[in-house]
Amino acid sequence: MSSQAHARTVALRWAGAICLAAFSAASMQAAAQNEQQDLVNAAETTLSNFTHDPDMTWLQRHFGDAKAVVIAPQVIKAGWIFGGAGGRAVVFARNGQTGRWVGPAFYNIGAASVGFQAGVSVSETLTLVMTQKGLNSLLANSVKLGGDASIAAGPVGAGANSDVTTDFVAFSRSKGIYGGLNLEGSVIGVANDWNRGYYGADVLPPDILITGNVHNAQSDHMAGALDRAMRIRTSSAQ
Repeated sequence: MSSQAHARTVALRWAGAICLAAFSAASMQAAAQNEQQDLVNAAETTLSNFTHDPDMTWLQRHFGDAKAVVIAPQVIKAGWIFGGAGGRAVVFARNGQTGRWVGPAFYNIGAASVGFQAGVSVSETLTLVMTQKGLNSLLANSVKLGGDASIAAGPVGAGANSDVTTDFVAFSRSKGIYGGLNLEGSVIGVANDWNRGYYGADVLPPDILITGNVHNAQSDHMAGALDRAMRIRTSSAQ
C-alpha cells in the first residue's frame, strides 16, 4: 500500500472513530434527557392530582402566591424503628416580572427519622415556596427544611381557611401504613448530574430558575400546566 493510500485509510478510520464517538455522546445525552423528562412528566401528573383534589382547596387558592414549587412524584419512606425517606424532585420558579414559570431544576430529597414505625409508604408531594427566603435557600447546594427554612404541612379539607406563614408549605398524598409524609427535617440537595444531563452543560439553580440562561423546550408543556394551575386558583377564589 502506498503512503498516500495508507494516509487516507488512517484518516478515514479517525473520521469514523470521531463520528462514532459523537454519535455515542449524543445517544448518552438523549438517554439522560429521557430519564429527566420522565420525571418532569410524572411531576405534571402529580400537579394535576393536587390541583384537582377537592381536599386541596388551600393549595389551589394560594398557588398563585407561591414564588416556586417543588414537586416530587415519588418519595419512598420505609423502616422499622429507624426510618428514612428519599426521592427526586423538580423545581419551577415564577419570574417576578413576567409571571411565567421557568425550570426545571432537579433536586434530591432525603430524610432520616427515629421512632416506632413499620411498613412502606410511597407519597407524592407538592411544596409551595411562599417566601423569597425559601426560594433563595433552594439556590444553595442544599437546604434543610425546618432548619435553614421553615416548613409547615399544608391545610387540607376543613382547614382550607387556615393562615400559614412559613417559607415552605408542603402537601402530600400517599398510600401505605404511614399515611401522610412529614418533610420537616428533610434535606433538599441539588442534583447537579441531572441538571447537566437535561441541559447538556454544567449549570447551577440560579442559571435555571433566576436568570433563565438555559432552557429545554421539553419543559414548556409543564410550564403551561403550572399556568393553568394558577387559573384554577383564580376561578376557585371567586
